Amino acid sequence: MRRTLILLTPLLLAGCIKDSTSYYINGSEHALTLRAEQDYFWDDSVTLAVTAARLPDCQRQFVLAKVPAGEVALDLFNAGENVYNLRAGSQSWQIDTQNCTENGTPDAKALGEPVGSFSLNDDDKLVFQAATPAAAATTATAAAEPPAQ
Repeated sequence: MRRTLILLTPLLLAGCIKDSTSYYINGSEHALTLRAEQDYFWDDSVTLAVTAARLPDCQRQFVLAKVPAGEVALDLFNAGENVYNLRAGSQSWQIDTQNCTENGTPDAKALGEPVGSFSLNDDDKLVFQAATPAAAATTATAAAEPPAQ
């Protein structure tokens, strides 16, 4: 009986999402790495965490949020020297890679220049897709326009 339980235990973890991908800012020593982790296959939420690294000075992980497994998508913005904003739906975070700190919630109207986005593909693997120059220009124009009255 015990042997059967040991052999069946890996099946409980089958189908879980546990992956990471990186955006390399300046080589592998300066990067932002997103990690998505689903604790159990029956759990429909995924924990998102980002690791800011600027080696050898700092490296730190920040747990961002739990999101539905089907909605893993984060947009990445450059908000200045060594300052990056992440946005998932209505939530946003500001990460400073100079000191590896989280600076709270950035202003939604001033997120910065689009860098790209993190998302899960059809195989439940995290991927980073760089922003196209046209998308960056469209986002910058939309942010610069005053709100409709």
